[in-house]
Amino acid sequence: MDDPSTLERDQARRQRLEGQGRWWEYGTTLWNSLEAVVTIGAGLAAHSLGLVAFGLDSCIEVFASLVVLWHLGGAAEEEDPARAHRAMRLIGGAFAALGVYLIVDCIHGFAARNRPESSPIGMAFMAVTVGVMFVLAWGKRRTGVELGNRPLVANASMTLLDGCLAAAIFAALILDAVAGWWWTDPLAAGLVAIVALNEARRSWAG
Repeated sequence: MDDPSTLERDQARRQRLEGQGRWWEYGTTLWNSLEAVVTIGAGLAAHSLGLVAFGLDSCIEVFASLVVLWHLGGAAEEEDPARAHRAMRLIGGAFAALGVYLIVDCIHGFAARNRPESSPIGMAFMAVTVGVMFVLAWGKRRTGVELGNRPLVANASMTLLDGCLAAAIFAALILDAVAGWWWTDPLAAGLVAIVALNEARRSWAG
């Protein structure tokens, strides 16, 4: 029979980790909501497909965070594996939607040869976002691994992808502004699309 004091410590540890997971997700949701407003606005003003795509990606990240918060509000994963399975499928669907959108965005960008205007606000925000996303991804993954929570770990991967996308778009904006390399904008979207579709496959498979 398990020692009651051990069970109490395990329960207290789980509650603490679940609380940490919720706070990481609250922070992600808040920042990504800000991302969506700033980058879509800046992208429309500068006619930048990359910035608009990133804003839409932020909307998907908000959805994924809400899924994880829903999962954290239920029973532990070992007690309700079906709930974790549904959460993983929802996150996988969000990855797939992002990947498909970015592929379409990439093809359209190359075909139309769009040349975005310079966006100082967009570039500055992308630079800050890279650091914020990497910190959020690290915190969620560490907490998810300790908690044994697959949806939280999967969402950490999505947040890391968000940071990589921000870095790619930041580099594309710099290269286009300095060297006139318009094709770096759709190329960045295409490279991240491949990673997103791979994450969709992994999340869907559980």
